[in-house]
Amino acid sequence: MRVNLQPAYILHSRPYRDSSLLLEVLTAEQGRISLVARGARRRSRGGSAGALLQPFTPLLLSFSGRTELKNLAATEAAGRPLLLRAQRMFSGLYLNELLVRLLHRYDPHPRLFAAYAATLDALARDDAIDDILRRFEFTLLTELGYGFDLDLDGCSGEAVQPGAWYHYHPEYGLVARGPVTDAAQPAFKGADLLAIAGNDFSGAARATAKRLLRLVLAQHLGDAPLRSRELFRVHAGAARPGDGPAAEGQ
Repeated sequence: MRVNLQPAYILHSRPYRDSSLLLEVLTAEQGRISLVARGARRRSRGGSAGALLQPFTPLLLSFSGRTELKNLAATEAAGRPLLLRAQRMFSGLYLNELLVRLLHRYDPHPRLFAAYAATLDALARDDAIDDILRRFEFTLLTELGYGFDLDLDGCSGEAVQPGAWYHYHPEYGLVARGPVTDAAQPAFKGADLLAIAGNDFSGAARATAKRLLRLVLAQHLGDAPLRSRELFRVHAGAARPGDGPAAEGQ
């Protein structure tokens, strides 16, 4: 089977044998796939054959093969590489790691692909990084079937009340603090949840969204830490000791 000119982004790459690359790729129609780019690290007069195979670059890829690991046949640029620097680059790597860890191979999510492309575009602009990441995380959870209502109690079905406090329950979603919840679990104020439901991440809602999504994602990521998050912390600590804007984002 051969697929031609599939819109794609490189999520991760690593050396393979003497001159090739193993690629984890997000495609518009095939979902996450694994490719081998043979000879991609081989030097040539025009430069490396894999010069285009970089993260955050919109691509058109052609590939073929009968096994799960396909062979990359051709690569074309579908747009300019997105220039992500410093904190924004680490945020992009964080998105890529989430997709590699959470997406099954050959499970297409065209809306998630479009959301990923739009998120990278937003990161390349001067938009608020925290808000960009939170919106993508909500989209990712919804596309994977792990979404939950922010304005309804998942157990009682009643509307979330601004003055009440809620816990996240893996089975029900957000549940009013009470008999079915663990008092030791983090609690989230109803007013913040309603603001987030209205796409408002200002003020206290921003911190609430970050705490809530980190808790929910941890349920699906397992025990292995996110490497991109650790790299981000090292970079933030070196750039600006202590707490501050450089420590925000992921």
